[in-house]
Amino acid sequence: MFKIVRKDELRPMVTLYEIEAPMIAKKAHPGQFIILRVTEDGERIPLTISHIDPVKGTICIIVQTVGSTTEQLKRKQAGDFLPDVVGPLGKPTETKGFKKVMVVGGGVGCAIAYPVLKQFHDDGAEVHAVVGFRNKDLVILEDDIRAASDKLIICTDDGSYGRKGVVTEAIKELIEAGNEYDQVFAVGPAIMMKFVCKTTEPYGVKTIVSMSPIMIDGTGMCGGCRLSVGGEMKFACVDGPDFDGHLIDWDNSMARGRMFKDFELHKHEETCNLYKMEEAK
Repeated sequence: MFKIVRKDELRPMVTLYEIEAPMIAKKAHPGQFIILRVTEDGERIPLTISHIDPVKGTICIIVQTVGSTTEQLKRKQAGDFLPDVVGPLGKPTETKGFKKVMVVGGGVGCAIAYPVLKQFHDDGAEVHAVVGFRNKDLVILEDDIRAASDKLIICTDDGSYGRKGVVTEAIKELIEAGNEYDQVFAVGPAIMMKFVCKTTEPYGVKTIVSMSPIMIDGTGMCGGCRLSVGGEMKFACVDGPDFDGHLIDWDNSMARGRMFKDFELHKHEETCNLYKMEEAK
């Protein structure tokens, strides 16, 4: 059993959980993830580790409530327990040996971008961060990201905070201003990562993306998280989650990500109604 030692509501539908998991905290590195279950017979969901504290023996995850399992998780409180937390899984992000990098985060993807960004910073790189959100109310981890960045640009779709516009506009401006980046690291919605890669490709800037496709076991056995990368089949759970974004078949990846959209929507609606019935008792 794994104890939730802290729960913070970062935004109405975005929650940080600090989980007591000393063995995972001892081994984990930025870019890796866990798979957890909220109940003993529940769904296995992969979640990237956003903070690691090997001294306390805890890890943090930041979760957006979007479906039945994340709704079940949201009902948990500090002091409650999770039956299963498995990790660390996946390969750590390579952060050593870079002089200047750009880290791009979109929405809740900033929870994944932050530990990688901080590790780049701690390893001596000059770090420029570009983060995007739909509006001011959805901005997360601004202080943490700012503290580990030499330059930070915040974009919002509606212009309610930072600059109005999408991250690709800021990326293009930074590159055309003469910044020579060893690498761009991007994480967020698939459509955002696709267009980040399309923006950097003409400039020849290597762009690594953190992928989060459908995943079941997290050990390469099920094949659910397969991706076409440079014409070769890769598994995000064991070969990634980081890949060269210029080599990914984005259309295929996004089509696979939509496979269960109707089912998830139906399941989400059923779960919401069930909760309403329980709360009405």
